[in-house]
Amino acid sequence: MANNNKELAAYVTEQLADLGEVRSIPMMGGYVFYYRERIFGGIYGNGFMVKVTKASRQYMPDSVPEPPYEGAKEMLPVTILDNREMLQKMVAEMFEELPERKPRKPKGKASAKEKK
Repeated sequence: MANNNKELAAYVTEQLADLGEVRSIPMMGGYVFYYRERIFGGIYGNGFMVKVTKASRQYMPDSVPEPPYEGAKEMLPVTILDNREMLQKMVAEMFEELPERKPRKPKGKASAKEKK
């Protein structure tokens, strides 16, 4: 299964290559995808899924939201993966609807809350 996920990650990356600034990182047997450093989707046991946004719903009205794993927020299974142009437009339009990436906490330094 992990090999299939690796192949799917390569395919998704290729489909989105024209956008630039798309990257993925392996995470717990799947992959998390970033566009311009904002998480927009990932590869999970159910395949490639994206966050539920106005744009993702508009481009994939046939997709039914489901959680990618137990306890997770619902995401949309990607139904337009083979339509390179439409997929790129969707991800580009999703960008403004996605939360900014949270800054990492510095390692080794306890925060004010942790010191109390």
